[in-house]
Amino acid sequence: MTFDNADLMTAIVTPFDDQADHIDFDRLENLIDYLIETGSKGFVVGGTTGETPTLTHDEKIELYTKSAQIINGRVPLIVGTGSNNTKETAELTKEVGGIDGIDAALVVVPYYNKPNQKGMIAHFEAVANQSTLPIIMYNIPGRTGVTMAVDTVVTLSHVDKIIGVKQCTDIDDLGQLVKLTADGFLVYSGEDNLALATKEIGGAGVISVASHVYGNEMSEMYAAVDRGDVQAAATLQRDLTPKMKALFMYPSPAPVKAALNHQGHLVGGSRLPIVALDNAEQTKLFKILEI
Repeated sequence: MTFDNADLMTAIVTPFDDQADHIDFDRLENLIDYLIETGSKGFVVGGTTGETPTLTHDEKIELYTKSAQIINGRVPLIVGTGSNNTKETAELTKEVGGIDGIDAALVVVPYYNKPNQKGMIAHFEAVANQSTLPIIMYNIPGRTGVTMAVDTVVTLSHVDKIIGVKQCTDIDDLGQLVKLTADGFLVYSGEDNLALATKEIGGAGVISVASHVYGNEMSEMYAAVDRGDVQAAATLQRDLTPKMKALFMYPSPAPVKAALNHQGHLVGGSRLPIVALDNAEQTKLFKILEI
């Protein structure tokens, strides 16, 4: 499956039971169907918002397998396989490549180890050389402790199997990546407040958290861009930006899970070390979100 029209991708939460002991696949199916109905054109399963660090290897494989079955080719599916261990990342990426219905792997810049740019290039080349899946890199300095430089992304954009990046930096970097990376390379923003700007400068779109709650509005924003109605798109982005930021006012994904549960889209709680919002925090959040 191609990513040609997948401008609004949702980095989907992992629904748990109420104790967060087990993944709830009935809740997952309901959530996927709801998000497709409200404009999601693809999914990242097992990303940061999916609480991947708290999932066991077997849980990841089951989650990715069942997600592919539920989506059933309706939209593209990207699954998280990255870690700060190159060998383990390559092995998991290769294993996940055997699951029918997965379109790409999301591989994060190695965290904690703090590799330099040469180390990052070697890491991604090693994973790509062993992968049967296309790879989208995940550059999120706020969580990894290191920044993959624009020049490094540009270099890696020419590596076979590496087809895109989820970039969590500023609009200047995004603009340079759109301009300088290989033809057809996908440049997604991982920042909801840059969703409109990314598409306007020629990026692929956004891999979003806010689309869990504001999928219809974000879908309409991108539709306005496509029909040339910049004013309507800008109004939507301005109105949504404070709400998008509020979804990160407490450690993610606790706020978006609280919002979904509040709206009747049950996804359970989060696993430690993320804790649920208390009543005061929920009241403050829901007021900003206007839900």
